[in-house]
Amino acid sequence: MKPISRLVERLAFVVLLIGGLGMLMSMFLGVADIVGTQILQVPVPGPRELTESTMVVIVFGALTYAQIRRAHIRVELVYLRMPPRMQAALDVLAALCGLLFFGLLLWQSWNEALYSYQIGEATVGLIRFPLWPARFVLAAGTALMIARLVLDILADVPRIVSGAPPEIADPSPSDFRDGTGGGRG
Repeated sequence: MKPISRLVERLAFVVLLIGGLGMLMSMFLGVADIVGTQILQVPVPGPRELTESTMVVIVFGALTYAQIRRAHIRVELVYLRMPPRMQAALDVLAALCGLLFFGLLLWQSWNEALYSYQIGEATVGLIRFPLWPARFVLAAGTALMIARLVLDILADVPRIVSGAPPEIADPSPSDFRDGTGGGRG
């Protein structure tokens, strides 16, 4: 189980970095467009279209990483006052709900990505950007999230019996350089 968990953590970290680079690119492109339009009177072509596609990478880049860190939103005021077994049961319930949601999202996003690729879907504008790569990124990010949720369920079900607290992964860049991969297994 540990090798699979490490692989998912590494993939999530790489996708997070790509999402961060996409955010920087969108930010610089937006600033260039504003400066070009407002000051130089020469707009940059295509920033809206490129930013739309980049948003998918930004969001789905952080989604699985946040799950690894168990940093998604929950009502801590109630959750932290519960015994560890109840916390584990709620974690399993949340992961099962997440599996249902992301399973449906994967199913539909995969169908949409295939259709987008088949018809050569692209943005309308001065520069036509293909939309199908972003749709496949959404499906891949969703699949990565599903893999993480399955790993979390496999780790949390025994916690219901043992009452142990959750292990929270901290996959920092140094973990990936030294080959340990950080976190849980």
